[in-house]
Amino acid sequence: MTEPASLKRSLGLPMLTFYGVGTIVGGGFYALIGEVSSEAGMLTPLAFLAAALIGLLSAFSFAELSARFPVSAGESHYVLEAFGKRWLSGVVGWMVILTGVVSAATLARAFARFAETLVAVPQEWVVVAVVIGLGLVAAWGLAESVWLAAIITIIEVGGLLFVFVVGSHHLAAIPDRWPELMPDFKSSAWSGVFLGAYVAFYSFVGFEDLVNMAEEVKEPQRNLPAAIIISLALTALLYGAVTLVAVLAVPLDRLSESKSPLSLIVGEGTTRAKVMACIGMLAGVNGALVQIVMAARVAYGMGKKGLAPRIFSHVNRWRQTPVEATFVGTLCVLSLALWFPLIWLAKATSTILLITYALVNLSLLFIKRLNPDLGGPGPRYSAWLPSLGFASCLAFLAFHASSVLF
Repeated sequence: MTEPASLKRSLGLPMLTFYGVGTIVGGGFYALIGEVSSEAGMLTPLAFLAAALIGLLSAFSFAELSARFPVSAGESHYVLEAFGKRWLSGVVGWMVILTGVVSAATLARAFARFAETLVAVPQEWVVVAVVIGLGLVAAWGLAESVWLAAIITIIEVGGLLFVFVVGSHHLAAIPDRWPELMPDFKSSAWSGVFLGAYVAFYSFVGFEDLVNMAEEVKEPQRNLPAAIIISLALTALLYGAVTLVAVLAVPLDRLSESKSPLSLIVGEGTTRAKVMACIGMLAGVNGALVQIVMAARVAYGMGKKGLAPRIFSHVNRWRQTPVEATFVGTLCVLSLALWFPLIWLAKATSTILLITYALVNLSLLFIKRLNPDLGGPGPRYSAWLPSLGFASCLAFLAFHASSVLF
């Protein structure tokens, strides 16, 4: 009998890191920096730092687990290994898929919003065109998707570096404006930081997607953990530098109201501003493409385990991609992007992800107790890291829930 088609191992550490940075840097940061500043004000850099710290604590758990279990649908598998509950594993897998779909819809919305600053085209038309196009690229092949993502990553990171260089002269004002950049002991200041951090957290979405590429990575037990930590650390440094320039260079009311916030730094109404809007569009495309690819891989991995319809486990023999899973995911992205606003989609993604991160951290704690596995390939971290990661996710969720309710 003919062997069923399988995924192709084609990603080394450089491309995987590019993929991770491209996923994280996606249009979320370009579009949402204004939304964060409306909550955190001059403390926006601190809000991004807080979001990065919470992400980093969980990133260590993802890094260790990806080395222990280098398989697709990673989060779902980690929970199954820890608790032995297929229903819970299935729930986590579907949450991850939902995260990818909602995140891709968020970025499609961001793309349309940037496009609206350049051309008078209805956002709905833009959303339909970009989502269908990305679905076709994702179904065509992983190597093609990753190369496209890598090219766009270079452009979007270059755009952020350009913003920093153009606005860097504003950093000379730091000694005089330092009190504005540091919170006092009033609860209102810290409340703004954490409210902003909840929105900013969406801008760090993506490092966890790498674990779902495990069956397409060369030497996954070495390359996956390294790519997860490197991509998140590089992105956090870049965000910190750019947000610092942004709050120093642009009045907060204008920053929070702009559809293309970073364009204000390079010169509103200039050719530079139009270029930044175009880069923001590309960033949205890049992030949405990666999320569609990820969601399809999770559905594929769950289909193989019987936790999702078996049709999702089919790999096209010609393209070596899960075409059916990609098609269904693309339709879901299109529906959400057409029906819901940008900020709602971003907050929904953050909420689902924080719940998932909490379960992944808890899973690593249980797995460490059952099987310390002191030898073998890949990193092994102290148990205090997943403990702190679990606690921070729950605290962040509780704070957001209290702010909504009260």
